[in-house]
Amino acid sequence: MGLNLEQKQEVVAEVAKQVASAQAIVLAENRGMPVAAMTQLRAKARASGVYFRVVKNTLVRRAVAETPFASLAEGMVGPLAYGIGSDPVAVAKVLSDFAKANEKFVIRGGAMPGQVMSAKEIAALAALPSRDELIAKLLGTMQAPIAKFVRTLNDVPGKFVRTLAAVRDAMPAA
Repeated sequence: MGLNLEQKQEVVAEVAKQVASAQAIVLAENRGMPVAAMTQLRAKARASGVYFRVVKNTLVRRAVAETPFASLAEGMVGPLAYGIGSDPVAVAKVLSDFAKANEKFVIRGGAMPGQVMSAKEIAALAALPSRDELIAKLLGTMQAPIAKFVRTLNDVPGKFVRTLAAVRDAMPAA
């Protein structure tokens, strides 16, 4: 059963809202995917903050028109599912991991604002550490000099106490 004009306009508005705040869009062909597998993918995407939806290509073309993702419209051919998110690595990682486990789910390409990406580039993006991992590494790097300084400051009184203890132990019991 097809959508009427109002429903189509709602879908275009919803996708356009997601695209407006997006940093990446990934296209994947979902020909012959079982419903249970797609439900699992939707749950994983939702948990990762990724908007995932199977939408008619013509509606998505209208949603991305006049956005930095407009050049992606040329690649919208066939039965596609769209992953849209503000964290490019999360979008690529969720869909790429699912594609590895399901051979019928194939990444076709994607885009970041103003740049169309191939399936290989999406796979490379998925291999990057996530935003949270990068922030943790940055904080660890920033804390390392301070932690080293504190340990160095603690060593001076520690050595003094150990030296006093060695002198005490070396003195004959009086």
